[in-house]
Amino acid sequence: MGLVSGFVGSQALLALVELGVLDRLRDRPRTAGELSPMLGLAPDRAAILLQAGVALQLLRRARGGRYALARRGAALLGVPGLGAMIRHHHVLYRDLTDPVALLRGEVDTELARFWPYVFGAAGPVAPEVAATYSDLMSESQELVAEETLRAVSLAEVGCLMDVGGGTGAFLSAVGRRWAGPRLMLFDLPEVVAGATARFARHGLAARAEIRSGSFRTDPLPRGADAISLVRVLYDHADSTVAALLSQAHAALPPGGRLLISEPMSGGARPTVAGDVYFAFYTLAMRTGRCRSAAEIAQLCTDAGFSGVRAIPTARPFLTSVVVATR
Repeated sequence: MGLVSGFVGSQALLALVELGVLDRLRDRPRTAGELSPMLGLAPDRAAILLQAGVALQLLRRARGGRYALARRGAALLGVPGLGAMIRHHHVLYRDLTDPVALLRGEVDTELARFWPYVFGAAGPVAPEVAATYSDLMSESQELVAEETLRAVSLAEVGCLMDVGGGTGAFLSAVGRRWAGPRLMLFDLPEVVAGATARFARHGLAARAEIRSGSFRTDPLPRGADAISLVRVLYDHADSTVAALLSQAHAALPPGGRLLISEPMSGGARPTVAGDVYFAFYTLAMRTGRCRSAAEIAQLCTDAGFSGVRAIPTARPFLTSVVVATR
């Protein structure tokens, strides 16, 4: 029952976010009758959803049959990008309708079309597709950056190049945290278009350099003494990852640092986040896979890196970290 209710609970969460229930309770508690016309639901259906919100500990029952935000619901509202990620999950849920067909590779998944930048890096990416990808990734990247930079200090880095860095969310977080590092962004030209405004907004324009290209077809720029790959490797097949890590090794000077941050499998000790959620997510993307820290470490070693080690994070369901030295 727990496993089944977990999936249904995720659908209830999606409905709560999609209908803006948490936002509508931000100012004051309301009854199901008050909320039903706002949600476009019959009062009895609104009550079912609100009760589910209480069971998920996002809402709480207040006096007079009213519903109010619980601490977890308030926290969800306060996390940048989390609502967008939850709304995005309806695509994944549709791809999981027939999990056996998914495992057999018999499904033309929506996620494979939602993230065409992964497959289409050798050709142009439509501006509207790049914008959708960039908005979603940059919002959620704030969470990943926060967790990564709690685990790793980049204060002594001279120049950090973020490969596949989108609109510069991770580099902006680094720049706000430490005054020393110069910042270099490398990603597809359609994706980096929004980085200039972001760097300017955070007062980082003088420290930031934007270089456009594809790591599949173009050599990585030189000049950085550290390279970060944040939520990049799990998007790609082993052969692409191996080539990218070899490129990173070639681009770094002796003693240069490599930082990898992304969700990882638990390996010999499977985890729900890595071996259920992200494993099936990457399966639906039809490229890449969720690797364990040990697998990533081996790929780094094969590319010529040394001193490879995994660094624990407080919230591994958001991201895990592996570092290495050139």
